[in-house]
Amino acid sequence: MDRATQLTARNTGHLDPVRTISSPSFSGRGEVTASGSVVYGPASTKHSTSAAHSLHVRAARVLEGNWTGTSTVPSHGLYPHQWSWDSAFIAIGLRHLSPLRAQTELETLLDAQWGDGRIPHIVFNPSVPLDAYFPSPDFWRSSTAGRAAGAPRTVQTSGIVQPPVHALAAWLVHRADPGLSRSRGFLARVYPRLAAWHRYLLHRRDLGGSSLAAVVHPWEQGMDNSPCWDAPLARITPTPARSFRRADLDHGAAEDRPTDLDYGRYVRLATDYRDRGYADGASSFAVEDPSFNALLIASEHALARIAEELGAAGSARHARAERLTAALVERLWDPAAGLFLCRDVTSGELLPERGVSGLVPLLLPDLPREVTAGLLRTLGGAHFGVGDSTRLVPSYDLLGEAFDPHRYWRGPAWFNTSWLVERGLRTHGERDRADALRTAALEVAAATDFAEYVDPYTGEACGATGFSWTAALTLDLLHTGPGDPGDNVSPTALGTFDISGLSDASGMEGVGGMDGVRGVDGMDGVGDQGVKGGDGR
Repeated sequence: MDRATQLTARNTGHLDPVRTISSPSFSGRGEVTASGSVVYGPASTKHSTSAAHSLHVRAARVLEGNWTGTSTVPSHGLYPHQWSWDSAFIAIGLRHLSPLRAQTELETLLDAQWGDGRIPHIVFNPSVPLDAYFPSPDFWRSSTAGRAAGAPRTVQTSGIVQPPVHALAAWLVHRADPGLSRSRGFLARVYPRLAAWHRYLLHRRDLGGSSLAAVVHPWEQGMDNSPCWDAPLARITPTPARSFRRADLDHGAAEDRPTDLDYGRYVRLATDYRDRGYADGASSFAVEDPSFNALLIASEHALARIAEELGAAGSARHARAERLTAALVERLWDPAAGLFLCRDVTSGELLPERGVSGLVPLLLPDLPREVTAGLLRTLGGAHFGVGDSTRLVPSYDLLGEAFDPHRYWRGPAWFNTSWLVERGLRTHGERDRADALRTAALEVAAATDFAEYVDPYTGEACGATGFSWTAALTLDLLHTGPGDPGDNVSPTALGTFDISGLSDASGMEGVGGMDGVRGVDGMDGVGDQGVKGGDGR
């Protein structure tokens, strides 16, 4: 049996005959901690339809094709290295195929962690030619410029970071096969590294003195050319475009990518940060972003649960997450706008642009009721149109002057942010709306061959196809049945690949009826019971 067939051959209703490590069966809807928070945990298995089965096979083959042996590239042409938050989302999907591979994905990334705790946004593959991607390792010079910050000497990385989804991903991967995880000591190995990562963000990056982490480059937040950055970026003198070569334009249409002016400013910021030895503190660009901090809070809750699994107390981390939630609301919530806004640390002002980043905090369970209600109104209103005019969640305000349905993060819909919003809807008991968004995401993923991002109105593919986090999160959505709170992990997601008998002979003709799909998932709601060519991507 070839590797792709082994990888995709699963969910047939029987267990892997060569499985050597058993996992307990699960039946609950999640576990409640001493603090009363509902945490991420598994539940029951359900059967998939043939349409979902075919989509599962196709998604799994994308991930197999993008696997390098130790990690998964987002896309071989456009993004030929390992990206930080991509790997977290990819691991969340991989756990449904192989928890062992999902663990390896995260462990490979954490092996490149710096001594100060930061997890770099790119881990470079030395076998990839330098001119295949810009900025390349010889631009970042991590092992020399980053020496004082503890950059590793044996692997080349970038010097900036990406959103902290990693503890959440590690917890979900553990829950996919706790027996395998415990036998390998997975959580015991990753916990101190994840704790150091959070310490770095909570201390070194609290540039505004508000307890919230600040990003010092648009690539760090992951939504590279969002109009939310236009005002603080306007202060940055761009590096001349003639001084660098953009490899991303070899693989994507220029009209779908950030402009040369954007890139000139990105390069200037990265150069200045490198030349300071990647020291945090004085920065001409510093922004407190709601999505970045919401993901830190969700991961802090997950890190608390990991601590409890390892026999330590998690109450202090849960309490910290609750304090950070309060700081997020106090610092970034704008009731008039009906969503969270970014704050420019340099000027002290809120940035008025409405981006999808301001909706991602819906993921958090402890939001005040009026904040949750405001986010729900904004999501379905004229600015984002979800459930009305748009198929997936736009990355930027439909009514904004800078809206462009095809240009990267200035309007197109992305699968990772739609997945986060779908999780948030389930967290707050909005199951019908979550089911509708889930169905739309599965239909668009199927129709676009797992596109990097899409036109939010039409679902037209933009950027790369066969994109890893799109495939991975498709798998995760497939394993959440309509009406489910999203709290299931498949007990048949095994640590090996040797389950046979599946093919992708069936097409996606039935995907329009995806609302009848039944699957299993590993994301239990933060509970409806209350508790890249030179980009960040």
